[in-house]
Amino acid sequence: MSSNRRLILGATLLACTATLSLGACTADSAADPAPETATSVQDGAIPIFEVDPLWPKPLPNHWLMGSVIGVGVDSRDHVFVIHRGASLNARTEAGADADPPTGECCSAAPPVLEFDPAGNLVNSWGGPGEGYDWPQSNHGLSIDHMDNIWIGGNGAQDSHILKFTRDGEFIMQVGEPGRDIDSHAADHFGRVAKISFDPSANEAYVADGYGNKRVAVIDMDSGELKRYWGAYGNEPSDENLGPYDPQAEPAQQFRNPVHCADPSDDGLVYVCDRPNDRIQVFQSDGTFVDEVMLAPETLGDGSTWDVAFSKDPEQQFLYVADGKNMRIYILDRAELEVLAWFGDGGRQPGQFFAVHSIDTDSQGNLYTTETYEGKRLQKFVMTGMGSGSGDLGVPWPGGN
Repeated sequence: MSSNRRLILGATLLACTATLSLGACTADSAADPAPETATSVQDGAIPIFEVDPLWPKPLPNHWLMGSVIGVGVDSRDHVFVIHRGASLNARTEAGADADPPTGECCSAAPPVLEFDPAGNLVNSWGGPGEGYDWPQSNHGLSIDHMDNIWIGGNGAQDSHILKFTRDGEFIMQVGEPGRDIDSHAADHFGRVAKISFDPSANEAYVADGYGNKRVAVIDMDSGELKRYWGAYGNEPSDENLGPYDPQAEPAQQFRNPVHCADPSDDGLVYVCDRPNDRIQVFQSDGTFVDEVMLAPETLGDGSTWDVAFSKDPEQQFLYVADGKNMRIYILDRAELEVLAWFGDGGRQPGQFFAVHSIDTDSQGNLYTTETYEGKRLQKFVMTGMGSGSGDLGVPWPGGN
């Protein structure tokens, strides 16, 4: 599939949004373009999701979540999120945290929350502690194959990452806070967005990030830097590229933030070049393989916020969170073709306000978090495989 065709696919998605309003484009209308731009799923099926409006269960202690900026699922299908309590509005949301308190409700929950498969809160932890530097602005939470928790940060001083057990016991800090932006640095990072893992190689892939403009690969035990690269496998540059221009030639460097770098089971790495509205695919050594543009007219925050893989053995489907356009894309991973998308902008279950992070559990269910004023965790139950294409709308239970 050519890059030009992918650009047209992305433009078709955004044109649908602009002309009929977000979420109003039907599956039939999205499948109507000329054959060279249409993506047909008539001969295949896609995962079908519906939101669980009763998951998770209410938090105890009058706790609230602030902007939720990371999610991971462990080997027991327990779901962990990380959020920013400081993002709660002190006057309207966090009266119990005021000095003096202005009411009984509410207060910020601890930064890391753990939910069991039924949606019960079973543990909470996080924040400053002895022996490590808690991020100025925590960002991203990922769980490795040993069920350890990795956390980055995108605050101005956050040039390090942290590793904990799933119960919050500190294991390792890589890098020190307060270091300069340097996409060639071997001993620190530059405002890390997310960490992902290749257990077979014992390597962690760092989306580095909000300051640096690179993918960095480190040893999971020592934190030693092993290799790094920029867009198209180029040597990274910290040059300010200015705002993204949809009419310009594709940028040869990443823009900030580089928001995800997730390895698949077959040795490819999927990188969210968020402001450039693209997913770039690499071999594990940084060799460029392919790319797809998604909604390439999107400005500002960009369209490619996070990715997750379907749980079938081939990881046939790639899910992409688009926080600006408030939806989740379902792509054929091998072809990088958009098959369908679901969601809409709004605050009801199944809608999104800045969908930020996504992950899947062992059953193929999808979990999403929302940042800014979204401040929410949602579960989308995979109900099976079915037909569909284009805009699937809000996946409300029962199809209504």
